[in-house]
Amino acid sequence: MADYRTLRTAQAGARTLQIDEGLRAYMNRVYGLMSVAMLITAGAAWLMATLALSADPTPYQIGTNTYLTEFGKTLYLSPLKWVVMFAPLAVVFAFGSLMGRMSLATAQLVFWGFAALMGVSISWIFAVYTSFSIVQTFLITAISFAGLSLYGYTTKRDLSGMGSFLIMGLIGLIVAMLVNLFLQSSAMQFAISVIGVLIFAGLTAFDTQNIKNTYLQMAQSDSEFVGKAAIMGALRLYLDFLNLFMFLLQFLGNRN
Repeated sequence: MADYRTLRTAQAGARTLQIDEGLRAYMNRVYGLMSVAMLITAGAAWLMATLALSADPTPYQIGTNTYLTEFGKTLYLSPLKWVVMFAPLAVVFAFGSLMGRMSLATAQLVFWGFAALMGVSISWIFAVYTSFSIVQTFLITAISFAGLSLYGYTTKRDLSGMGSFLIMGLIGLIVAMLVNLFLQSSAMQFAISVIGVLIFAGLTAFDTQNIKNTYLQMAQSDSEFVGKAAIMGALRLYLDFLNLFMFLLQFLGNRN
C-alpha cells in the first residue's frame, strides 16, 4: 500500500510539473505575440507620421511648427479620418467572432494586420505630442503594465468579480468617448482619461489571471485550440497595454 501511495504521489507531482512547464511556455507565447504586435503598431504609427508630417511649412499648419503633407491632410483632416478611427474597432469584433473558423496561421496574420491598422489609427499622436513625451509615457506604461500583469499572474485572489464591474465600466467609457467626440468638453475628457487609466489598469490584472486560468482548464486540448487561445490572450493584453498608454499620454504627454 505504501508503494502504491508513493507511486500516486510521484505521478501527481510529475503531472503538476508538466502543467507548470506548459503554463510558462503558454504565457511566454502570449507575451511574445503581444510584444510583436506592439512593435508592428509602433512601426506603422511612425511610418504614417513620417509620411503625414512635414518639417517644412505647408498650407496645412495644425500647431506650432507642425505641418501636414497632402497625405497627412487626407489622413487626418478628410472624412477618411473616421474610417481610420473606427476600422480597428470593427476588425477586432469581427476577429473575435470569426476566430473559430480560421486556421492558426490565418488568425496570427489577422492579428498582425490588426496591429498595423491600429498603428495607422493612432499615428496622429506624433502630430500632437512631442516624441520625447511619447517615449517617456511608453516606458512608464511598460513598467506599470508589467507590475499589474505580474500581480494578476501571481495573486491567489479571485478577480472574476472585479472583471464584471470593469467590463460594465468599459462599456460606459466607450459611450462617453463617443459622446465627447461631438461635445468636445475638456472637463469630460479629463474624467474619461482618469477613468480609462483605472479601468485598463484593473483589466490588465484581470485579463492576465483569466488567461492563466483558461490554460489550466484547457491544458489537454489540441495544439490548434491552445494556439488560438494564446492569440486571443495576446490580443486582450495588447488592447489593455495600448489603451493604458493612450490614456496616460493625455496626462503625461507634452503637446507640440
